Amino acid sequence: MRTTEPRVVLGGLAFPEVPRWRDGRLWFSDFQLWLPGMTGAVIVVEEGGAARTVVDQVPGGPPTGLGWLPDGRLLLVAARGRSLLALAPDGTLTTHADLSGVASYPCNDMVVDATGRAYVGSASPPPAAPAPSELIVVHPDGRLEVADSTMRYPNGVVITPGGGTLIVAESHGQCLTAFTIAGDGALGDKRLWAAVPGTAPDGICLDQEGCVWFADAGGNACVRAAEGGESRTVWRHQGGFACTLGGDDGRTLFVTTSSFPTGGAFDPRPGRIVAYEVDVPGTGSP
Repeated sequence: MRTTEPRVVLGGLAFPEVPRWRDGRLWFSDFQLWLPGMTGAVIVVEEGGAARTVVDQVPGGPPTGLGWLPDGRLLLVAARGRSLLALAPDGTLTTHADLSGVASYPCNDMVVDATGRAYVGSASPPPAAPAPSELIVVHPDGRLEVADSTMRYPNGVVITPGGGTLIVAESHGQCLTAFTIAGDGALGDKRLWAAVPGTAPDGICLDQEGCVWFADAGGNACVRAAEGGESRTVWRHQGGFACTLGGDDGRTLFVTTSSFPTGGAFDPRPGRIVAYEVDVPGTGSP
């Protein structure tokens, strides 16, 4: 596996999360995790490396999971509002789905399939004690379905090529969990995809060998795991919370990093996005 010293893509961030590679650009959410109101923004890094804020005010924010509808509109999760918002061409946000009636806790990461169906996790926020929470399906017709209500902090989520399997990182379960996706988008056949004891898997992505990369939120690491549990820790750094594969050849691993406040003096903008070069390109969605 080819890895190098990290290249800093962007610094001076607060708490970058949920990176997405789309059309030659890197998208992510950034939010002030420890400030009242948990404000945040959606930012895109253009091909030349310049960062541009796409959304800077998210009702019910902060923004977390990102995805795109078939018509090209950006879909984002408003965490505290427990809703999905769609970004219109004129820059306004409209409510795409209200999940407050089915989500017990703030919503978190999300993946959107080719039909516009969204899979969204709800999770009890720290420092709350771990509690079971929901994995929710938002169908294109607006129908909401709780696919599973016993998830242990569902976090990163990815759909395999062909759309047959959904893989979810369970941060408090120290594992990756898989579901079979039926033709109508319903989830079934829940199973352990990989146990990763001693880790807290957060944001994930998939490569063309069928392995999952995940950021270990508890271990300041990025890990590549194969189905069945074999895994390899590739690097250790300041807190890594999500990752995605992108770049011109799909072999750049972008990792969002930051640090939690300790109660004393701290850098108010410690967040960075760093990049590593790896051998196997990415696949799947996102």
